[in-house]
Amino acid sequence: MPDVSQAQVFLSLGSNIDREHNISSGLDALKRAFSPLSISPVYESEAVGFDGDAFYNLVVGLKTALSVGELAACLKEIEKEHGRVRGEKKFSSRTLDIDILTYNDCVGEIEGVQLPRDEILKHAFVLKPLVDLAPDAMHPQTRASYRALLDAADFSGQNLWVVPFGGKKQ
Repeated sequence: MPDVSQAQVFLSLGSNIDREHNISSGLDALKRAFSPLSISPVYESEAVGFDGDAFYNLVVGLKTALSVGELAACLKEIEKEHGRVRGEKKFSSRTLDIDILTYNDCVGEIEGVQLPRDEILKHAFVLKPLVDLAPDAMHPQTRASYRALLDAADFSGQNLWVVPFGGKKQ
């Protein structure tokens, strides 16, 4: 019988500083804390909102008994361990950025975290890897499947491509 106290969570990970190392190490840290993980392909995309090196992005699915606030604190600690400095500009280079995209079907501000994360509907580098993991899952607000949202989206100008990624581990 599955543990009903476990929330289904999707996270986005991104890095444009020592990308392969930071994504691989970030995945290892998540695996230690939340194994097993579902891991999308890794995509490379141009920086959005600033001139900078291209990012590696992916989505990770996991189950956790942590509350939204506890999960956010855990993720901030993993980011900090990877050299992330809080207070950076919103659009800037990152060693490791981990965002909670969804937590079950929660909607609204929960323990300081806005859910679902609005980047799901704004950026191909978030929605495409989410479709790779959960194409038929429903967006908590729109109640449309992620596949339908991607099919309807106009991400022209948002160049995105899958990259071979040696650090990808389940």
